[in-house]
Amino acid sequence: MKRANSKGPHKTATQCFYCAKRMAVLLCTSLILEFVAPESVFCADDGSADLPALWAAQQAAASAPTDNAMPGIPQMWVAQKAMASPGPENATLAEPPAWGAKKSYIIPAFEIIGWELMLNQFDRHFLACCDYNSNLSTIRQNLHGGWVVDSDGFTVNQLGHPYGGSMYFGFARSSGLGFGESMGYAFAGSALWEIAGEQTPPSKNDQIMTTLGGSFLGESLFRMSNLILENGDGAPSDWREASAAAVSPTVAFNRAAFGDRFHGVFDSHSPEYYSRFQAGGSSTTQNIQGSSTNVQRNEALLDYSLDYGLPGKPGYTYTRPFDYFNFQAIASSADGLESVNTRGLLVGKEYKAGETYRGVWGLYGTYDYFAPQLFRVSSTGLSIGTTGQWGVNSPVQLQGTGLLGAGYTAVGTINDAANSTDNHYGVSPQALLALRFIFGDTVSLDLTAREYFVTSLAGGATDGHDNIVRADASLTWRIYKQQAIALKYLVTRRDETTSALGAMTQSRGTIGIFYTFLGRDRFGAVDWLD
Repeated sequence: MKRANSKGPHKTATQCFYCAKRMAVLLCTSLILEFVAPESVFCADDGSADLPALWAAQQAAASAPTDNAMPGIPQMWVAQKAMASPGPENATLAEPPAWGAKKSYIIPAFEIIGWELMLNQFDRHFLACCDYNSNLSTIRQNLHGGWVVDSDGFTVNQLGHPYGGSMYFGFARSSGLGFGESMGYAFAGSALWEIAGEQTPPSKNDQIMTTLGGSFLGESLFRMSNLILENGDGAPSDWREASAAAVSPTVAFNRAAFGDRFHGVFDSHSPEYYSRFQAGGSSTTQNIQGSSTNVQRNEALLDYSLDYGLPGKPGYTYTRPFDYFNFQAIASSADGLESVNTRGLLVGKEYKAGETYRGVWGLYGTYDYFAPQLFRVSSTGLSIGTTGQWGVNSPVQLQGTGLLGAGYTAVGTINDAANSTDNHYGVSPQALLALRFIFGDTVSLDLTAREYFVTSLAGGATDGHDNIVRADASLTWRIYKQQAIALKYLVTRRDETTSALGAMTQSRGTIGIFYTFLGRDRFGAVDWLD
């Protein structure tokens, strides 16, 4: 027997109550799916909500018998999954959106705030220091106070802050945002930490290193992580996912936390690249310690380097920041991370000279950190320069980069015998010349030289100047396929002059032998005549 007024506009209070519950469940479910599965089938092709499809799914779920004729979340989820299952009519919906198609400005903002909250709590409870006991009073004080050049530990300032900046940058970049937008998030994240994360006055040198150094380092890590995911057929394997996560944790986090929304892989445009991994050891040939102590004569080393976007490949363009970049990191048994550095083309243009030369030139961004046991030096800066290759299909080819610019640099002594804080900050003119001579597919000779002249400009309370020179020569001989042996000589020298300490020299030279795994044939030489 049918109830009276079971259809039409006149419904009982109980029926209205069930209708209201249905609409509430429908609304809550749509909100859940927006954040948990924004790529769901309840979206039209342009990413907007497909309300007819959503209503049809709700009606189908509502038709299933329940104790009170009320559709539950499990039924709605089953209906949604049934529609999401691949089939002839919706197979295209199973494909994840292209990278950047569903970018978000809100998600990285909350990620950065959450990251800083966790970091602050960790520092409060596990570090024997009160600097992180910030509160509303210290925040107000930092907002109204001036910015200073702080005297925190060198590794924290010059390595920890840039890596933290790469995390801020990476959260935004892996949410589909561009390079410039992501740098803005790195700047904002750094300012938030300086004002609210610590109770000490905000630091100018930390803001520079976190924003610029973090962005340059972060873009290199982002590109390398996506290059790992991009190489190979079909969906990335678990091994590739794990390798990409090790390079850039922020890319892995967003891929795992937001499903297919950020599962698209950044399009590298298929750059020509050359990677090299080395494992071996070195021994000291020259050692002028200055005020340093506890220097180890021998050390084991792991060295990884990558040239990404080498000039000359037909069809490859340089329209985005870091379409060309170089990255290198060296781990040491003596002091952990011996060096990490990257340089990338921010704005540039291709050029050529006849059939034998191809190159790019423009504005480069650089981040460098070196710690050759005696002292540490770190810099982030901007340079004008060029990268190119001379020779094609010839017995000897030459690749190289030349840069000239300026940066903000810090220098500090390791294990200072005088037990003093010897950190010098300042603006520094700097130059780089890197050359690679390629002899067919058998031998390569790499020569690299850097120089930094650290002034007292913008250096806070420090005075005087430092002149830093680092040079290395590496001869690599390919033995079989991608297996090679390398001999390397490395020298780093510091000449310091201050009113307090006078003139001082520190210098360290090493020679080492390494097993080398070559990532590409012909040592990265590009053939643009094919």
